[in-house]
Amino acid sequence: MPRKIAKTSKMRRKVYAVLAERYGIEGRLHFQAPLRTVDPQDALAGIAKTAEPSAPPPIAPVASPSPAPGATAPPRRVAANSSPSQLLTLQRAPFAVRVLNNTTFGATAASIAAFNALGANDTARLTAFVDQQLDPAAIDDSAFDARLTAAGYSTLSKSLTQLWADHVAPDPVWDIRMRPAWETQRSALARAIYSKRQLQEVMVGFWHNHFNVTANDFSVGPVSVHYNRDVLRANAFGNFRTMLEAVAQSAAMMYYLDNASNTRSGPNENFARELLELHTLGAENYLGFVDPFQVPPCPEDPSYPIGYTDVDVYETASAFTGWSIKDGHWQYPTEDDGTFVYRSAWHDAGPKFVLGKFLNPEQPAMKDGRDILDRLASHPRVAKFICKKLIRRFVSDAPNPALVDSAAAIFRQNWQSPNQIKLTLRHILLSDAFKNAWGMKHRRPFELVAATLRALDCNWTPRVGDSKTDEVFWLMSFTGNVPYEWPAPNGYPDVAVAWSGSNSYAMSWRLLNWMTETGDGGSSTLVPILATTRANVSSWTANNLVDFWCQRILGYIPTASRRQVLVSFMAQNGAATDVIADTDTWAASNPKAHYNQQRLRSLVSLILLSPEFIVR
Repeated sequence: MPRKIAKTSKMRRKVYAVLAERYGIEGRLHFQAPLRTVDPQDALAGIAKTAEPSAPPPIAPVASPSPAPGATAPPRRVAANSSPSQLLTLQRAPFAVRVLNNTTFGATAASIAAFNALGANDTARLTAFVDQQLDPAAIDDSAFDARLTAAGYSTLSKSLTQLWADHVAPDPVWDIRMRPAWETQRSALARAIYSKRQLQEVMVGFWHNHFNVTANDFSVGPVSVHYNRDVLRANAFGNFRTMLEAVAQSAAMMYYLDNASNTRSGPNENFARELLELHTLGAENYLGFVDPFQVPPCPEDPSYPIGYTDVDVYETASAFTGWSIKDGHWQYPTEDDGTFVYRSAWHDAGPKFVLGKFLNPEQPAMKDGRDILDRLASHPRVAKFICKKLIRRFVSDAPNPALVDSAAAIFRQNWQSPNQIKLTLRHILLSDAFKNAWGMKHRRPFELVAATLRALDCNWTPRVGDSKTDEVFWLMSFTGNVPYEWPAPNGYPDVAVAWSGSNSYAMSWRLLNWMTETGDGGSSTLVPILATTRANVSSWTANNLVDFWCQRILGYIPTASRRQVLVSFMAQNGAATDVIADTDTWAASNPKAHYNQQRLRSLVSLILLSPEFIVR
């Protein structure tokens, strides 16, 4: 009897074909946009735009198509009463700032000082820092652990069976059911701000986007802690093949992509398709509905096919039938603890042909699925796909092909090594491409929030049931970048163009500006701007205030013209060397002294909204 095929396959092929045609490889955006001078300083303070034409642009402009021979190029359309946008050039940040902004959730005064103390030159310091961060177990993070404990987190240490018993089996009310998801999300922000294991946190976020599940899903939410801690975090620097199987057997992924109900009598291709399209080979290696016996061999290794077909998807789905979860299914009502189970009665034990390899019928339990995972983990195109994504995360939206090839060689050579990912990432982070990277990435909204709170001496712990936390996450939701809430299986986009639209910028700026405001009664919303300034700036002149806060937030002083924009704003018609009173009142007889504390907060906000802070 022929095997059933999910009815959605034709429709999904059409959808992915349209995406591939429209956006290019992976069905997502992979082109690079210029950084334009739609300057937050202009919008908020009415200060003129400035640029430094002598410096090279940090981000190359997108080339416009040339007109046909003999044709006249159409005039550039500019909105009424506006000037054409210009390409803004930025000063190159110091080496320590560049490294820390690309490997952590933001450079701080303390982390810059610590980095610069690691060696006699940039190469020595980078090597020491990377090796330190690649060994998170050796980093003392007890202060952060104590912070989480004091904040009242109650689910992060629960085992999978405890999570199931407390948040699923009793069919509890929504708040109890979803608390593990909410704690996972809020602890992600707390870790980004305070954990000393910064590279590990960046990698956990990377893998969560790669193996994306939606935390606020009814079935995923209660087991989010297990997925984050035991599946992704435990394998973040480890072995990709090991992580593949952990993901495939996790309750979160089982429910998110429906493999828990994938049986020989009712096959479901969702997990199988995303395993090939998003988790391993990538849509760039999708060949469509073609004869699998006619697929050309892979140039890097002829024993593997160059890509995958729809037939590979269906055969993979068949191979993973019977991989399920103990969830009280009507056929097994006493098995209900959320753990993985292989049900041989649900498995299609017939012969299969997947990725150029025959799988014999009646293989031992789970061998069909594991053979496919082995085939994928050792595939040369999988190595390139994963390394390209890693380089896109840490270096540039346009990964360097030579670095992709060299990293992929290490990744594949060590596909069975327990530290495969660590070795590959170390190679990338010590490469010349990484050392020279600057301005090739934009911070996503979540990264902007974390970097802001790191730079501004925040001493507040995000947690469930806290009004400030709720407001931060509510405002963050308008940016479209709440941790672990991307609804599609492809994860949050990791290219600048996806986050450089007017709405994304406006909502991010609104959130960052809110962080510098005062609450009711004049108390600081989240960050002690006045206290930090009083402790570090003895003479409140515009020059001193601008230099202190630029150094604090950016890690360096921007170009003279950019700095002057900020000084002029803070001086407010006075001289840059005039002492500004530490007051927050209306001074009718002295326009230079109106609401100085609020102006100081606005200065901090302007630096946070600057292109220098957005790029990395």
